[in-house]
Formats: sequence, C-alpha cells, structure tokens
Amino acid sequence: MASDQDQFRLVSPAINQEGKLPRKYTDEGQGAKRKLSPPLEWYNVPEGTRSLALVVEDVDAPDPSGPIVPWTCWVAINIPPTLKGLPEGFSGKEEEVGGDYASIKEGNNDHKVPGWRGPKLPSHGHRFLFRLFALDDELNVGNKVTKEKVLEAMEGHVVGEAELMTKF
Repeated sequence: MASDQDQFRLVSPAINQEGKLPRKYTDEGQGAKRKLSPPLEWYNVPEGTRSLALVVEDVDAPDPSGPIVPWTCWVAINIPPTLKGLPEGFSGKEEEVGGDYASIKEGNNDHKVPGWRGPKLPSHGHRFLFRLFALDDELNVGNKVTKEKVLEAMEGHVVGEAELMTKF
C-alpha cells in the first residue's frame, strides 16, 4: 500500500497550517492591485502523464438567486508534467517566465477573463478547492478555454487527481 508520501499531492508553501489562503492572493488588501496567484507545488505525478490541468473554485460562492454554485477562480491547461509547480505571481506571465511555462494556457475564470482572479468575498469562511489533474494527453479546447470545456475534454484522460482545500 502506498504511503501518503507516494501519493500524487498538491501543496502551496504560502498556505499556513490552518489551511488559510493569505489575504495578498485575494481581491482584498494587497491582492486587489496585483492579481497575485499563489505558488503551487506538486509531487509524485502519475506515470503516463502527458500534461496537467488546474481548476480552482470557491466552493462556497452564493448565487444571487439562491443556491451555492462553485465560482471559478483559475483554470490552466497543458502544464508540462516536467514542471514541479507554479511560482507565486505566475498567472498572466507564461511567456515572460518562458521555457516549459510558455506552453501553459490559462482559461477564463468566472469574471470572464483569463488567469487567476482572487476572491473578493461578501463574507469570510469560504473554501477554495485547488484541483490538479494528471492527463494522458494534452488538451485542445480552442482559443477560449473555460472550466466547462476543460472538464469535458478531460473525460477518459484523467490518470490522477490531487486536491488542496484552503479557506479565506
């Protein structure tokens, strides 16, 4: 049986022991000026992985008409499995960072713009789910990348999934 150390894992060095997403990654405080994406690291990418896809959602977002509906904060696809993570502030700088990072394509969040858009919350206590999918192929979803297109294109190609839950 595999130990936790052998599992496909997603972590962030910026998230504290209580699992809190620091204010600077939100649209409140410092983050409001910079749209600063948090650093992420992953370990034990499954064998056979050809690309990674990232989906980040506020799972406690209220819909103005009533129910809780996950709010997409970030989507990124075609992350090379040779990378071990994404540095702080990576969102929107794929080409500037260059190298293997240049092939990453960021999709639209629920603000209808590409890249990380940290939360601006009507109340605190929201949970944010970071999901990293290991895929057996790269995704081709056209020019406008959305969470819905990514989830549909991934069907039958997921070889592993790692999750990180934070709160704000």
